[in-house]
Amino acid sequence: MASNKTTFPMHTGGDAPPRAFHGLLGFFFDPTTSHTLEVIRIATGLMIVYVHTIWLSRLGDFFGPHALINLDAWRAIHDAGETPDAKWTYLAQTDSLWIASTHEWGALIAGIFAAIGFMTRTSLIAAWLLTLLTAHRLTGFLFGLDQIVLMLSSYLCLSQAGTLLSVDRFLSTRLPALTSLSWYGLLSGFSTVRPTAGNSTSSVNECIASWNNTLSARLMQLHLCIIYLFGGLGKLRGEMWWDGSAMWFSASAYEYQSLDLTWIGNYPVMAALLTHITIFWEVTYIAIVWPRWTRPIALLLAVLVHGGIAIFLGMTTFGWIMIVANMAFINPDLMRRIYPTALR
Repeated sequence: MASNKTTFPMHTGGDAPPRAFHGLLGFFFDPTTSHTLEVIRIATGLMIVYVHTIWLSRLGDFFGPHALINLDAWRAIHDAGETPDAKWTYLAQTDSLWIASTHEWGALIAGIFAAIGFMTRTSLIAAWLLTLLTAHRLTGFLFGLDQIVLMLSSYLCLSQAGTLLSVDRFLSTRLPALTSLSWYGLLSGFSTVRPTAGNSTSSVNECIASWNNTLSARLMQLHLCIIYLFGGLGKLRGEMWWDGSAMWFSASAYEYQSLDLTWIGNYPVMAALLTHITIFWEVTYIAIVWPRWTRPIALLLAVLVHGGIAIFLGMTTFGWIMIVANMAFINPDLMRRIYPTALR
């Protein structure tokens, strides 16, 4: 794979930056390819399509004069006190179902474009912004799924996650004159290695390594570590995670059951062990996910925990989007072994 890799040069002399600072720059900005981010982009785009489809299917319950939380209630929640909060959205300025419907359809289409990688950067920004404005309106109806989708899509806007598995990539081979235009590159965020004197044939079809991809992935990783750390510390404030009964109470909560797990009550030692493994993994995730030798363990437990939530506890979409978020820790070089070339 051809790459246009740029590195941060090591300076010499008395004004050389400290080694730690140079390492920090490399951590955030050493160029990488978008192999991992492409998969995250597709999954996130499809989940954006899903959430807006749900909101559209019950439009009158979420928006309009007969919404479950109408504008008066919304303003009472957000404008209470001396300093109103920052959750502004134009959807809270009108009861028009036509405006809400147009907004939701626009977000859904942007999600489709983001998933297939058409005008990737523009569609990601549009999908993120329109979803954020909807989330600001739907106080009381938001869940972890919506927050993780917004987190992933916001950082994807910084990346070049449309250079491989995307319509933009396909168009670069069919309509190279179009994709070489500066305005197209600005709207799509699509980058290729341009032909050089020594390589004038196929280099236009090769993706490049970019610092944008590294920064995007690092922000996802750090955000995920913060989520797990404070989520785990919050759980430790409750007795159930200390005495080992949390797994049993989760299994016996009928409103979350998609499969019957109450049989776990017959094996209290197993229930306690699963409880303590889960909370230990969540609290220590920020430490064990970075070293090369413990990262597979951290990610395997993430798949087991969130896969269990998706399959057994009725939170299918949340469980799967959390697994997608954990993919940010998969090295692009490993993903390149799975799909080494782009769609042709």
